[in-house]
Amino acid sequence: MKERLRIYTMTHKPFEIPKDPLYVPLQVGSALQEDLGYLRDDTGDNISAQNCYYSELTGLYWIWKNVKNLDYVGTCHYRRYLINDRELIFTEEEYLDLLTEFDLITTKRVHLNNSYHFGFSANHNIVALDTTGEVIRELFPDYYDTFVRLVNGPQTYFGNIFVTSKEVFDEYCHWLFTIFFEVQKRIDMETDEDSYHKRVFGFISEFLLYVFTTVKGLRVCECKVGMIGEKAETREMKQHLAAYLKAHDIDGAKEYFMQQHKLRPDILMEASDITGELHLAMQIIATADAEMKRYKSSILDTEDDFYKLVPFFAKLNRAVTDLAEGAPLEEDLIYIKNMPLSDVAIWVAVQIYPGKKGNKEELFKWLIQQRS
Repeated sequence: MKERLRIYTMTHKPFEIPKDPLYVPLQVGSALQEDLGYLRDDTGDNISAQNCYYSELTGLYWIWKNVKNLDYVGTCHYRRYLINDRELIFTEEEYLDLLTEFDLITTKRVHLNNSYHFGFSANHNIVALDTTGEVIRELFPDYYDTFVRLVNGPQTYFGNIFVTSKEVFDEYCHWLFTIFFEVQKRIDMETDEDSYHKRVFGFISEFLLYVFTTVKGLRVCECKVGMIGEKAETREMKQHLAAYLKAHDIDGAKEYFMQQHKLRPDILMEASDITGELHLAMQIIATADAEMKRYKSSILDTEDDFYKLVPFFAKLNRAVTDLAEGAPLEEDLIYIKNMPLSDVAIWVAVQIYPGKKGNKEELFKWLIQQRS
């Protein structure tokens, strides 16, 4: 007897499982890992051992080939879930209700500053994306014009998080893996040495879901994504940065930050830096560096505890934003006047404020006047 719906939660580490039995943990890349006690993607017909290239897609492949008893199926991550308007994880009843109106439920589209092709080339091996286009032109010519149009546009889905009928899921997986298995024959999979960049098919597939739904004319419901918990890599990075700051090693902190960002270009994305503390760490480092060049001393001589510095800079940024946008609170003005941070700290905060560049010099001068 068929089940109505099941959501597979892709994971490679232990996590707090949602209490709703709708969500079933699936350990991806399990052929290469210690058994976590969850359902594994290395049984039956599988590509689990290729997880370094396919990331969570080894889970999608396993579902496609081995799960037959569902009307509807979905995927999410151990930290990322689609959420409703009340910012709660969807229930089965809510999903089934939406699926009477929509063919597929997924994330809200990401709107990029440049084309998807430009962004991919800046962070990944562009040969893989271009070869994907060539394979689509050869094997699925009806998709090619849309691929070209969208790859040169500024939008994409992300995360490989979606819910649809098992029929549509299977059709999508057949299309997706036919493309990728051919691409894999044509490119050097070992070009990128680090584990992040090797996951090339995981990245490209996020965009290809957008291509597939567009060509098929599917009715898509785009939802917000809720984050649960912080990545272990993010937590570890903050701990290292805190140690550099405690040692007043500004150059070491800068070098470490740049090194980590090169290895993982996604570290400053909202999905990784959910608290915003890595952005603040970058600001603290930039401020301390500029202060050393100007004063031969820095904020670290007064306070070198990263977790105490964070609220100082968070309040500064909020005050700068409120004042720049003409909606200051009384506490913003009081903080600017009395805050334990230098004029250089204000200057850095103004530079990173995402407003019009032409107003920044005036804003900085006005803020300094409020301190006198």
